[in-house]
Amino acid sequence: MTQYVHPMLAATLIGLSTLADAEIGEAEKPDLKLGFIKLTDMAPLAVAWEQGYFMDEGLFVELEAQANWKVLLDRVITGELDGAHMLAGQPLGATVGYGTRANIITAFSMDLNGNGITVSNAVWDAMEPNLPVEHGRPARPVSASALKPVVEQTRANGERFRMGMVFPVSTHNYELRYWLAAGGLHPGYYAPQRGDTSGTLDADVHLSVTPPPQMPATMEAGTIQGYCVGEPWNQQAVFKGIGVPVITDYEIWPNNPEKVFGVAETWAKQNPNTHLRLLRALIRAAYWLDENENANREAAVDILARPGYVGADREVIANSMTGTFDYGQGDVRTVPDFNVFFRYHATYPYPSDAIWYLTQMRRWGQIPEAKTDNWYMKTAAQVYRGDLYAKAATSLIEDGLMDAGDFPDFQAENFQRPMQGELIDGVPFTPREPNAYIDRFTIGLTGSETP
Repeated sequence: MTQYVHPMLAATLIGLSTLADAEIGEAEKPDLKLGFIKLTDMAPLAVAWEQGYFMDEGLFVELEAQANWKVLLDRVITGELDGAHMLAGQPLGATVGYGTRANIITAFSMDLNGNGITVSNAVWDAMEPNLPVEHGRPARPVSASALKPVVEQTRANGERFRMGMVFPVSTHNYELRYWLAAGGLHPGYYAPQRGDTSGTLDADVHLSVTPPPQMPATMEAGTIQGYCVGEPWNQQAVFKGIGVPVITDYEIWPNNPEKVFGVAETWAKQNPNTHLRLLRALIRAAYWLDENENANREAAVDILARPGYVGADREVIANSMTGTFDYGQGDVRTVPDFNVFFRYHATYPYPSDAIWYLTQMRRWGQIPEAKTDNWYMKTAAQVYRGDLYAKAATSLIEDGLMDAGDFPDFQAENFQRPMQGELIDGVPFTPREPNAYIDRFTIGLTGSETP
C-alpha cells in the first residue's frame, strides 16, 4: 500500500533518506526503452544519450518517439516503455483516475516554460486592431481580451471558434484555458461523472486534441483557428507563414513547470537503482543544457534537429532554444528563459507544481467534486518524489560530478518552486491553500460546484 506523506514532513524524510543511503548499486535492469514526443523539451533525454551520461551509469538506452501522449502513457503503464518524457499533468491525471487510472510518479522535472499560443494569420489580422502598440509593435503580453471580439463574431456567424491543445491533462490545455479565461473567454468544462470528457460544456472557445507535430498543418487546413503547443511547432507556423504566435507561456506564468520524466510506481519499486541512475544521467544532461549561460545550446540544436529526435529544421529549433522568439512579421524578441532545463532548480519536482495542475483539473471539472486542502497535499507528495531526486543528486555531489550549490538545500522543506513570476491575471497562486486559490477565479468551478 502506498504511504502518503504530507509535504510538511517531506524535508525531514528526505534528509534522513539521503544521509542514510547515498550509495547506489548496479542497475537491476540495464537495458531500457524510453519514450518521448518530438518536442524540443525532450532534450535532456537526447543529451543524456549523446553525451554518454546513460552509459556512465551502466545503462543501455533506446530512445523511441511515440505517436501521441496517450500511446506514450499507455506503454509506460503496460511496461512496453520503462519511462518517458511526459506532460507534467500525466502522472497526476493517471493517479487521480482521469482517463486511464495508474500509479505514475515523477522524480525529475524536465524543463520550465517552452510553450506558446499561435493563431492563424486571419485571426491575428482580426485581433491586431484590438491591441495596444508599443514602439511600433504590439505590446506584450497579449491579452485574450483582444481575441474576444473575434470569437464573438465567429459565433454570430453560426460557427464555433476552435483551438487545439495536445492532451486533456497537458500544460498546454491548462495554459490555454488560463489565458482565455483571464481575457474573459470561457474554455468549457469537463464532466466525467456524466460521461462527458469533451471539455466543451459552456465553452466560448472549443478546444480539441491535436498531436504536436500536426498542429501547423491542422491550422492551415482550417480545422482549428489556433493552438497551444511546445516548440518547435509555434516557430514552424512562422517559418511556413501560416500563423502568428500571440503569447508564450513565460508571459502567462514565468518559470512555469512543463514536462517531467515519469515511470510506473511499481517499476520504480522493482528497479530502484536503475531509476536513480536514470535520474543521475538526466540531471547531468539538464545541467549541460544550461551550463555557462546556455553555451551548449547550439550543439543541442544540432542534436535535436536529427530525424531520430525532433527532426524539424535547425533554424526553427534554434529560434527558441538559443534565447530568441519570433512572433512573426519581423517581431523577434530576446527571451533567454524561454527554455529552462536546469537553472532556477528547474529539475526538482516541487510539490507546488503538482498542486497547481490539480487545481486546474478541479477548476475545469476533470476533478468533478471538491477536495480538501489536505487531499491536494497528499496527492502531490505521492506523485512528485523529491526524496528520490535528492538521493540521485546527493550521490552526484559525493562523486564530485556536481556541486551542492547546484541544488536546493535537501534539509529544507522544498515545498514551493522558487523564482516564479506572477500569473498573467494577477491572481496569487497559494499552493498551501489550494481551495482558496481556486475560489478566487471568476471563470471556472469554485467551492462545491460540479459541472
